[in-house]
Amino acid sequence: MLFHRPARSGRPAPGALELGVAEDRIYTDHGLTGTSRARPGLDQALAAVRQGDTLVVPKLDPLARSVPDARAIADQLQEHGVKLALGPALYDPDDPMGKMFFNILATFAEFEADLIRMRTREGMAIARDKGKLRGKQPKLSDRQQRELCRMHVTGEYSISDLAEIFTVSRPTAYRTLNRRHSP
Repeated sequence: MLFHRPARSGRPAPGALELGVAEDRIYTDHGLTGTSRARPGLDQALAAVRQGDTLVVPKLDPLARSVPDARAIADQLQEHGVKLALGPALYDPDDPMGKMFFNILATFAEFEADLIRMRTREGMAIARDKGKLRGKQPKLSDRQQRELCRMHVTGEYSISDLAEIFTVSRPTAYRTLNRRHSP
């Protein structure tokens, strides 16, 4: 059984299939980070493993990005009699060196996630200061927004009609009206 997060290309991580796992036993999470514990691929992999199985993870990062989460997953696997392999190396929770190495890897994964978050916040602050971070752009142009409001004021068109005419959702039509009518 293999759990991994594929690269942006969607292909399995390099060497993932060489770890001896049948292709139908590979569980993946697409577009999710290890910081989120609610991950369907991981949940499926954890539900599929049985006593005596080995859960293979190419590296610790996709499994968990915090020490407590990594420990909780490893403990859950151990309780169910499932072994954990990080790449080709089997993690042995009964071996003090193996336990220490696992904790060190989890600490580095958490540190890496913290660095990424910090750099992202710094980059966003710099972009905001330069006026380059403006958020999500409205679906309708200024001219379309004015026309939507003008049509709404006439009372001839419902919100559903306006949403259909401008090919937007009803919440978008409401937001446009609220934005235009607010001081």
